Amino acid sequence: MNYAETLSYLNARLPMFSRIGKAAYKADLGNTHALMDLLDHPERGLRCVHIAGTNGKGSTANMLASVLQEAGYRTGLHTSPHLRDFRERFRLNGEMIAQEAVTTFVQRHHQAFEPIGASFFEWGVALVLDWFRREHTDIAVIECGLGGRLDSTNVVMPEVSVITNIGWDHADLLGDTLEKIAAEKAGIIKPGIPVVVGEAEGTIAEVFRRKAEEVGAPVHFVDQGAAMPLQLDLQGPHQQRNARTTLAALRILREKGWQISDAHITSGLAHVYRNTGFAGRWQTIAERPHTIVDIGHNADGLRVVRTMLEQTPHERLHLVLGTVSDKDIGRMLALLPKEAVYYFCKADIPRGLEAEALQEKAQEHGLHGEAYPSVQAALAAARNTAHGNDLVLVTGSAFVVAEVV
Repeated sequence: MNYAETLSYLNARLPMFSRIGKAAYKADLGNTHALMDLLDHPERGLRCVHIAGTNGKGSTANMLASVLQEAGYRTGLHTSPHLRDFRERFRLNGEMIAQEAVTTFVQRHHQAFEPIGASFFEWGVALVLDWFRREHTDIAVIECGLGGRLDSTNVVMPEVSVITNIGWDHADLLGDTLEKIAAEKAGIIKPGIPVVVGEAEGTIAEVFRRKAEEVGAPVHFVDQGAAMPLQLDLQGPHQQRNARTTLAALRILREKGWQISDAHITSGLAHVYRNTGFAGRWQTIAERPHTIVDIGHNADGLRVVRTMLEQTPHERLHLVLGTVSDKDIGRMLALLPKEAVYYFCKADIPRGLEAEALQEKAQEHGLHGEAYPSVQAALAAARNTAHGNDLVLVTGSAFVVAEVV
């Protein structure tokens, strides 16, 4: 197989959460353990940071990777989903995995893997752990895909575990209360391994305290009221919170002997985009009219988007909006500004909510606009309608953003 054929195999034959939703979610680690057995356990001996949480996982992972690169470590980074290129999920010192490495891995292992019935994401975890081992990675930053306890990445034994925050997302899979969702995220807490919790109060914090005490893991709650004197290239107060969480994890790595100076931290947090290829978070893609994309895709994510809108000067707001059908759409729509002009669309995936259905739901929340046959058509209409000092925002789903960046 060449690379295109390899991607076709992975995309067409494997259950993929982005395409079909929860039918692709495997509620146990059996497949992943079987893959690790076949690969002679690349997860063993991998020094890493493991990150779970509802929002901010990707930003925190990229911040950590950026600092570790500045410190001179051969740094792996595994995140999801990708925007345009499957290889975005697998990086070493900011560079994506080579096409040849993907093709070679799939050719070498597909016959042995097929009887297991592994999902797209499980294949990806197997690929990246094997690649990190082959590339002699010093340390890897690994983001959970969904949840924590049963996420395929939860076969690693990290230097430190990180849980960014808890909010409403994937309640149909993780639990119908925030405490239940927190318990699933707490599943990454390992015996004796320090855990950093970025944002948690009350009963949510208690979930993490109980789990940490149960397994004998030191737990560190981040002081989100602390000053943030460092310059960040990721914008917004939410990124300052993610940076405080990052700093707490870095303090633990330092205590464990990792050579990370203040200068490495300062430079790493100031150059995340440059160092890691991060994209899709309050990212400007065009001017006149000013056009921004953000992958906010749940209530907490759109609450952040609303805050960023309030801080971004503009006359009229033109909002290109699409989402997937299995989200709590009402909770999301309630957070969006009523004064905006809306351009409803559907990402080109089966899980996408039809533009007309989204338009109808939005009208119930006082949000008005037209439905368009594609993301590109919606964005073109928004940019053609907007005047020079207006703002065009594309949001609601990583899959919508992926079609325009």
